[in-house]
Amino acid sequence: MKRLNLIIISMLVSGAFLYSCGGGGGTAPEASNEADSAAAMSEEADDFEYLAEQFADLKVIRYKIPGWDKLSLQQKTLVYYLYQAGLSGRDMIWDQNYRHNLEIRGVLENILNNYEGERSGDEWEAFETYAKRVFFANGIHHHYSMSKILPECSQEYMGGLMEAVGATLSEEAMKAVFDPNFDAKKVNLDPEKDLILASAVNFYGPDVTEAEVDAYYEQKIDKTDKEPISYGLNSQLIKENGEVKEVVWKSGGMYGAAIDKVAYWLEKAAGVAENQAQGDALMLLVDYYKTGDLKIWDDYNIAWTKATEGDIDYIQGFVEVYNDPKGFRGSYESIVQIKDFDASERMKVLMDNVQWFEDNSSIMDEHKKESVVGVTYKVVNVAGESGDASPSTPIGVNLPNANWIRANHGSKSVSLGNIVQAYDKSGGSGFLEEFVHSDELRERSKEHGTLAGKLHTALHEVVGHASGKLNDGIGTPKETLKNYASTLEEGRADLVALYFLLDPKLVELGLMPSLEVGKAEYDSYIRNGLMLQLRRIEPGEVIEEAHMRNRQLVAGWAYEKGMADNVIEKKVIEGKTYFVVNDYEKLRELFGQLLREIQRIKSEGDYDAGRALVEDYGVQVDEAIHKEVLARAEALNSAPYGGFINPRLVAVEENGEITDVKVEYPDDFKSQMLEYGKEYGFLMN
Repeated sequence: MKRLNLIIISMLVSGAFLYSCGGGGGTAPEASNEADSAAAMSEEADDFEYLAEQFADLKVIRYKIPGWDKLSLQQKTLVYYLYQAGLSGRDMIWDQNYRHNLEIRGVLENILNNYEGERSGDEWEAFETYAKRVFFANGIHHHYSMSKILPECSQEYMGGLMEAVGATLSEEAMKAVFDPNFDAKKVNLDPEKDLILASAVNFYGPDVTEAEVDAYYEQKIDKTDKEPISYGLNSQLIKENGEVKEVVWKSGGMYGAAIDKVAYWLEKAAGVAENQAQGDALMLLVDYYKTGDLKIWDDYNIAWTKATEGDIDYIQGFVEVYNDPKGFRGSYESIVQIKDFDASERMKVLMDNVQWFEDNSSIMDEHKKESVVGVTYKVVNVAGESGDASPSTPIGVNLPNANWIRANHGSKSVSLGNIVQAYDKSGGSGFLEEFVHSDELRERSKEHGTLAGKLHTALHEVVGHASGKLNDGIGTPKETLKNYASTLEEGRADLVALYFLLDPKLVELGLMPSLEVGKAEYDSYIRNGLMLQLRRIEPGEVIEEAHMRNRQLVAGWAYEKGMADNVIEKKVIEGKTYFVVNDYEKLRELFGQLLREIQRIKSEGDYDAGRALVEDYGVQVDEAIHKEVLARAEALNSAPYGGFINPRLVAVEENGEITDVKVEYPDDFKSQMLEYGKEYGFLMN
């Protein structure tokens, strides 16, 4: 039987090892340890070109949709309609990210489409790279660091390009492009600053203050409500004649032109749904978009969570709140999913045992759920992404985010199998050689790294985000933990995964062949949290992004608390720094202690303790280590961030009826971005 499990596992891990989420939304691909990507190199050859191009700090990857031809015409049509709905809302994320983004994008597209002058030389190449970086980030701020992306061409040169095509930018938009100090951070989480005024994200009017936001919701939110709506999720908060008010994103309201197109395609999707439950959920989503009613959003999420039958699923709406420094407003995103039948069946064991994990967690008994309900986990293949999920995508998602819905009705967790595979296929082994200090650890990583990361993702999403409960009378984490809520939630889910990855129960369940898998993930997590992820930070900057803060917090706290017992050792060999785990069991104990504390902080709404943890361990960067990591990584010539070119779905029609849907695989990132601008620019006028 064990041999059979080993065979199943070897088939299971033909994808990869990255992860994401929210409260709980999606696992960020950057959470993976790229040093372990060599684990995928043993897979059989594949002549599909995964890596399309690399520029700046980015690599652009392509992904396949496996099993497309096995779908029925109805299923293909459903996927096509959902795909069109997703892309129809693309403009919304651009405007949400920054108020001048659409204006700037329009000028960049105009130049790239129409400029007839010389398209060569350093200045042109710098302009084109800037445009592609902006396309990748859905705006002029970096998708991960949140810092302004500055053109490396001169303002005079770009002005000449604009003049040549008859394009203009407003004075403030031009300032936004070239002034490094103007609206410099999309999201600023520095507690010493006004989080709203210091953040460029367009969820709030430029003159709205943090105090005004707090006062507005202090009056609005009923803290005794055990089933609260997601206040502020689908609106912009502005000030008009001195009065703070919400402008709702809905049909006939803000973003109405794009929302109407999204709703149109979703309604067509409901007409070809696989079953009644799926169709009913889609129509609730349409009603929500038309009305903007957040009670309908809750009804939709409950219906969507319970609609577990069928092979096609989707994520659609204003979902994750990472881009809001106050944690209220959701960024638009869309992911269209096709079930990976074999892989999903193999992971059913996690769903069947989720209560065991809750009962045996290190958290306090009073913070454990008596009954974990409605958890589903599937491996899916992506057919298209948009909004906040594209080009940079999560590789695992757990939804819905409302704590009371998750507690009372359950949740859905997915791992994006073909995305994970594409990341693997586009990687190399250079980081493994550079940042792992011994042959023994390299071999462990090569043998077990892929499965280790895969299980981390599954445990993080399925068990981590479903675990624990809030004390009675405690507000939601965005109210109590505020700007630290996302970081602490991600840390909590990570710690659940880490704690159980060294539990013999996973071997007993046939999920892994031995505890060597858990050790491989411990090695990887500590390397990434203390060193490797720093290559994504510019010199002199602090860590802003929630997932990165969480990983440094967990690794840094464990390193410090284990110093007396030398649990994690810092070694310097021939001028190169390595962090090496010496005692895996004691490290597991430390992970369990930190999990217990972070769950307490969440359950009790202990803002001061949460702030202290994040600020003390998750924000500041060791300058010497950072400098070393940047130098060692630069020599490997591998971009630290990855994102994707989507497949193109093309409907074949006869007499106005769809008779087939074909899949095409574009290979040029810039061309796809320009195509999207032409076809789906519903907010550009």
